[in-house]
Amino acid sequence: MALIEMIGVRKTYRTDGLELHAFSTDRLEIDRGEFVCIAGPSGSGKTTILNLIGAIDFPTAGSVTVAGRKTRGLSPADAAKMRRDHIGFIFQSYNLIPVLTAYENVEYVLLLKGLPAPERRRKVSEALASVGLKDMMQKLPKEMSGGQQQRVAVARAIVASPPIVLADEPTANLDSVTGRDLVGLLHRLNLEQGTTFVFSSHDPVIIEHADRVITLQDGRVANDRRC
Repeated sequence: MALIEMIGVRKTYRTDGLELHAFSTDRLEIDRGEFVCIAGPSGSGKTTILNLIGAIDFPTAGSVTVAGRKTRGLSPADAAKMRRDHIGFIFQSYNLIPVLTAYENVEYVLLLKGLPAPERRRKVSEALASVGLKDMMQKLPKEMSGGQQQRVAVARAIVASPPIVLADEPTANLDSVTGRDLVGLLHRLNLEQGTTFVFSSHDPVIIEHADRVITLQDGRVANDRRC
């Protein structure tokens, strides 16, 4: 069974009495260990797919199954637990807590999972070292560059070893050199740890590294190409 499976999915929104089509697919599957880029113009449905996979939003019709669990009908508490246990998130705007250090931002995920302090220290140190921030653990976000903040966000996403990491335009706020370095880092983590990465992006660097590119147009899959 695929790690992520969408069957007969349709997502629509109602605005001012109008029904707006956001995304639909007869069937879309993503297997464990894939490095997938969901590409397409703004408004094509890229973020909608990530929200459906991450149980941040739910399909109007059809089913989304993530790590063997159907998301439709989950209570808010169960959806939060599924995200905590199975999914890491990397956001375009980093979403770090400004009053916490790099170490504390990454540790927060493990506190939610209830891990004991010694295990938290080991995992956080390993995660920050893996993204090249071993010597910046006590820095606040405002004391770091954009690229360094995004690396903290990556460490936070991977620290609990989730099977899936969702990344929404992760290089959009980075310069080209920093963005390329970040994508190289994520690709290395994919190869070394077998983490499944699903990006929404039109960045050619991400598309270049992806082993599969799903191109959307007007809320539908226009092309699904394995590289």
